[in-house]
Amino acid sequence: MHELGLVSGILETVGKTAREAGASRVVSVSLRIGDMAEVNPETMEFAWDVLREDDPLCVEATMEVAYVHPSSVCLDCGEEFEHDRFHLRCPACGSADTVLITGREMDIVSMEIEDGA
Repeated sequence: MHELGLVSGILETVGKTAREAGASRVVSVSLRIGDMAEVNPETMEFAWDVLREDDPLCVEATMEVAYVHPSSVCLDCGEEFEHDRFHLRCPACGSADTVLITGREMDIVSMEIEDGA
């Protein structure tokens, strides 16, 4: 269950950034996570609900996640294509010589805070 470690790291970064900005609270955090990162959405939500309570700045924060579907490029024919986690062969030429270009993201995109004033 690597989601606990992920959420812990996210909250650590968010809390530190919010404190440096003089925030009175974190309202929301937006994430972008690739399907290939093997993150379970329900476990991620559970970890968020549990771990955010450890930081008074984040205790009421919501988490919004945009999941990114995998896409690859074929090194043989140059075709760019979307696929699921298991089918990486080029649909144009059938080659398995492909490189993932999206789908492993794990980004904090933005956070909304209230300032201390």
